[in-house]
Amino acid sequence: MQDYLNPVIASLAKQLQQAGWSLVIAESCTGGAVAKACTTVAGSSTWFDSGFVVYSNAAKQRLLKVAPQTIEAYGAVSEAVVLEMAKGALQHSVAQVALAISGIAGPGGGSAYKPVGTVCVAVVVRAGIEWVHTFYFQGNREQVRDQAVVEALKAVDSLLAS
Repeated sequence: MQDYLNPVIASLAKQLQQAGWSLVIAESCTGGAVAKACTTVAGSSTWFDSGFVVYSNAAKQRLLKVAPQTIEAYGAVSEAVVLEMAKGALQHSVAQVALAISGIAGPGGGSAYKPVGTVCVAVVVRAGIEWVHTFYFQGNREQVRDQAVVEALKAVDSLLAS
């Protein structure tokens, strides 16, 4: 997967460096895999600020100030929650861009409404840009997580390029 991601990360890094910006990541279902993909690239310390792995709802609330009411109303895997995660990550960092991700990687935990493979991603830029999307991936736990990492990083790259 890293070989596939290297061009995406190189593009993202270039855009962040040109803007003088850095990235903060808030991850749940990927368990730090997005941060790992970014920091595998030499020189990432010039554009990668920090990452939060907030797997439990309590951690989302405690570390990123996600409102308990938002989790109760929409569930941890929701566009509303990842948007709050991204905003909370920005508040607790010096970065200008935040990426947040939460999903159901499986094999259990899905429902008819939110099947295994449902992954929500949000990108927030301090300049006021907000983007959020729900993906529906197929495959086993590892495949869902890998797809989530790829699509999340592609989303940040595309948003900054526009």
